[in-house]
Amino acid sequence: MQARLTSELWVRAYLKRLELAHIPAYLAARGQPDAGSVMVKCATLDGQATLWQRSFDLATGARKWVPLTEGPEPEVDASIRKQRSFDPDLWVIEIESRDGTTLLEQDGLSD
Repeated sequence: MQARLTSELWVRAYLKRLELAHIPAYLAARGQPDAGSVMVKCATLDGQATLWQRSFDLATGARKWVPLTEGPEPEVDASIRKQRSFDPDLWVIEIESRDGTTLLEQDGLSD
């Protein structure tokens, strides 16, 4: 059985990766340190954004990042507020990236 990182440790490591890649990011909402879910909002600075969440692929058992919603940034923000109303333990990271780069596809970020 593979050991899992706490949510807080994963968030810290991800924010550090973004910093090293010179991608502006910040923690918009702090969740439950050990097992809170994590969502990543990527604002492309043109009024648009995408909200990413981790999902399980039932066929393979792998975890991957998939878009939950995308479109005008105020609508994405409304989706975040709605998700946080259901799950106050949710972590939310916000990225500003004109080209939509999130680094979520890199090794180690889906595990």
